[in-house]
Amino acid sequence: MAGHSKWANIQHRKGRQDAARSKLFSKLAKEITVAAKMGDPDPEKNPRLRLAVKEAKSQSVPKDVIDRAIKKAVGGDAENYDEIRYEGYGPNGVAVIVETMTDNKNRTASTVRSTFSKNGGNLGETGSVGFMFERKGEVIYPADAGDADDIMMAAIEAGAEDVESGEDGHVVYCADTDLNDVSNALEADLGESESTKLIWKPTTTTELDLENMQKLMKLVDALEDDDDVQRVTTNFEASDEVMAQL
Repeated sequence: MAGHSKWANIQHRKGRQDAARSKLFSKLAKEITVAAKMGDPDPEKNPRLRLAVKEAKSQSVPKDVIDRAIKKAVGGDAENYDEIRYEGYGPNGVAVIVETMTDNKNRTASTVRSTFSKNGGNLGETGSVGFMFERKGEVIYPADAGDADDIMMAAIEAGAEDVESGEDGHVVYCADTDLNDVSNALEADLGESESTKLIWKPTTTTELDLENMQKLMKLVDALEDDDDVQRVTTNFEASDEVMAQL
């Protein structure tokens, strides 16, 4: 599987501690607030908000945290966030996309730049690595949602483009603009997904050995540690032997 899917598995295996969990909750809440502020506060009438709420629920964010994030937007006391994407290179030329939401562009730019340089990476211009990825919708189902053929049939009927099935589960890909419709159709057929979100899917990957993989993990962890950073995507590829040693 491509880098981002393996990355989720690495994080899961690392057993992220409570501090990381609360940081994840606050990032998901921020996405909900921004989505509610930009459109209708009713998730049924606002596809972006609906997807943000769905993703938050899949990560076990409590209902009161979700409700509070929406109320914050409706009440008009939410900060104004700019969504800015940074692109750069990690160890061995791995492409890195950093998605941020910030109320202070200068602070975020400075932090992202220094995090890259302190961890053996280079921040590039916008577009410097973006061409190595495609914007896609991603819907993940557990392995027990059905066998590969069943999921493939459901995905085709839902209007999806591709499915990757493995022992960890099923990953359904669709056009970014179709994510809301595809996820609704899949939900009607297969039930609640594990995760539904927009991603950057690598079109080319860079193979990493153990040493460079460890360096990359250090860079990504440092970037994700910043409260302004919502998501980090890379195009690494690594053998099962390397993954097992992490």
